[in-house]
Amino acid sequence: VQLQASGGGLVQAGDSLSLSCAASGRTFSSYTMGWFRQAPGKEREFVAAIRWSGGSPIYADSVRGRFTLSRDNAKNTVYLQMNSLKPEDTAVYYCAADKYGSASYNIFRAYDYWGQGTQVTVSS
Repeated sequence: VQLQASGGGLVQAGDSLSLSCAASGRTFSSYTMGWFRQAPGKEREFVAAIRWSGGSPIYADSVRGRFTLSRDNAKNTVYLQMNSLKPEDTAVYYCAADKYGSASYNIFRAYDYWGQGTQVTVSS
């Protein structure tokens, strides 16, 4: 499985950005797709996750109500719509796939495949 993330950029506080993560190769409905982010000097942290098979997305408290995760199964793509961005959202954003769909959706070590990361910078 290969993951290609795109859509990052430089925006001002309060603006919006949409990230995409396209999966190629063999994928299964059991997969969980997640987004994580990592700011300089900080650990990689969970942002949101969703199962290919269905169900509601799960969000970190810090982004709930501002970010929306969705998927397009036909395109093998997940989207992270980020609204009301804050300077503290500045980080490299990574998409990831957990082929076992484990309960540890918020733990980055549970994920098997990773995209290359895309930079999101929010200025104040």
